Amino acid sequence: MAERHYIRQLATIISIDAVGFSRLMGIDDELAVAAFEERRDIITDSCGAFGGRTFGVAGDSIMAEFGNPIEALRAAFDFQDRIMALNASVGEEMRMPFRAGINTGDVIVREGRLYGDDVNIAARLQEFAPHDGLAISETTWHHVKDKTAAVFTDLGEFMLKNIALPVRVLIAGRGGNGATMTAPLAAIPTASGSYRPFDKGPPAIAVLPFQGDGSEPDVGYMADGIAEDIIYGLSNTRWLSVIAKGSSFQFRDDSLGTRLIGNALGARYIVGGTLARYSGQIRLNASLTDTSNGRLVWSQRFDRDLVDIFSLRDQIGSEIVSILDKEVDRAEQVRTFQVPWESLETWQLVRRGRWHMNRRTRSDTEIALEFFDKAYQEDPNSSAVLNELSWWYFWRAWLRFGDSDDLDKVEAFARKALLMDSLDARPHAYLGAADIMRGRPASAAEHLAEAIHINPSFAFARSAMGSARLLLGDAAGAIPFFLDTERLSPFDLYRFHNLGELAAAYCFVEDWPAAIAVADRSLNLSPSYFYARFLKIGALMRSGRRDDAERELAIFATRHPDFSEQRIRWIPFVDSAKNNFLIANFDQAKSIA
Repeated sequence: MAERHYIRQLATIISIDAVGFSRLMGIDDELAVAAFEERRDIITDSCGAFGGRTFGVAGDSIMAEFGNPIEALRAAFDFQDRIMALNASVGEEMRMPFRAGINTGDVIVREGRLYGDDVNIAARLQEFAPHDGLAISETTWHHVKDKTAAVFTDLGEFMLKNIALPVRVLIAGRGGNGATMTAPLAAIPTASGSYRPFDKGPPAIAVLPFQGDGSEPDVGYMADGIAEDIIYGLSNTRWLSVIAKGSSFQFRDDSLGTRLIGNALGARYIVGGTLARYSGQIRLNASLTDTSNGRLVWSQRFDRDLVDIFSLRDQIGSEIVSILDKEVDRAEQVRTFQVPWESLETWQLVRRGRWHMNRRTRSDTEIALEFFDKAYQEDPNSSAVLNELSWWYFWRAWLRFGDSDDLDKVEAFARKALLMDSLDARPHAYLGAADIMRGRPASAAEHLAEAIHINPSFAFARSAMGSARLLLGDAAGAIPFFLDTERLSPFDLYRFHNLGELAAAYCFVEDWPAAIAVADRSLNLSPSYFYARFLKIGALMRSGRRDDAERELAIFATRHPDFSEQRIRWIPFVDSAKNNFLIANFDQAKSIA
């Protein structure tokens, strides 16, 4: 067999692919082929004008070769601009955008065709590009970065199919007004590895600009405003790292997909959504995605009457912040179980402890403390650890009806947490909660007001503020705080307690039907919660429902045989007449038993 001779040379390859070709073929195959050929001729013409040549046309894909990377980039921008102009002249359903990938490297030339890994890399890069967009390799970027007006977004390093070494991928955009999905390279943090940003440590979350439907001129502004409110609110949770708006808002075009955008931003979680306005209402669809595996963690639709845009923004934004805070926390707790004890770092120890804490059994609570104590030994100055210990001792103090030693520990850990981070809402809230249990509701309200000022979406602080108002004798003023908590945290693990407090507030304003209904909701969540059933029995008696009250009293006696009215007298109302009022309502039922 004759010996084969191969020519090797340095070349820049553009891999070009039609987006939506198969869809158009399904609509009208002849029209699709004609549209492709028209655009292929544009590509061939642009490549030729900048010193390149096309080769290897196969189906809806085209390859082009250039000797100069700068000319390849200019040719790609040129044919994409021309194709975008052509697409704009036809109906949306018949448009055919093209995306491209560029790589520079060593190739084998034979009979006009090019072979080698660097050709294959260009083909793989094309898959990263947005519609009408352009992805390039780091090799090409080094040749063009200082010689064109283009701007670049760094997506990080990826393992490409059948390519031995990782390849750094960048999105190239036209300078000035040319591209929507661009950002200066220095503005975007990079993350190495294939779709695995920030494997260790606290997660980062990015909020992309919400997409408006475009039918109303102010929808886009409202969509941006809600996204900005969410960024601000999440940053005030303190335990989450939030990507700045200047970086995340570069990704208005989400055609790259959340996994690639997350890798580019160094964010483990991506928040996105759409906003539509119709008939005096707005509809917001929001979602949370884990970029490490592309899975949807949470999604929800919000329908609201459009009255006051600013108050509406505040309401929806704070509600979403509260939900996201808990959803990310839940996902992080699950993630820690993929790591053995010996390699758990402080952050993961905290998440594991929270998982046990949320199970609310005695044994799990003790296990949670073991995790928190180990985390404290690892990092005694971690505000996350200090806050968890403060919360743990508060929870035990509540179960023990205000154990003084536990409350001392709540305050000690909370004050140390404030030294570590004075803008964290949690220590302020825990200090307020400790003051409530010590019978100092006025002092508690000051701490809680500071917590709410720092983080308006902090549901626990709002519920505690309602309790402080209740203890001060302002039941009517307490009710909005409890209702806000319901809105901000509708699936909260401790929701039964907030509903119990709301039932008490309705008792004091003598809205007995509301008190009964809310107490029932609390008992549905926690049938053994004595306070909610105690309040319900009194409200049933005051409503004249003696038979219902008698039945509830029988259940109460079975579940709480050791109950004493001292448990109600322990509640630190400023005016003891409030304690007497609740006890008198309950005693009416006892008198008929």
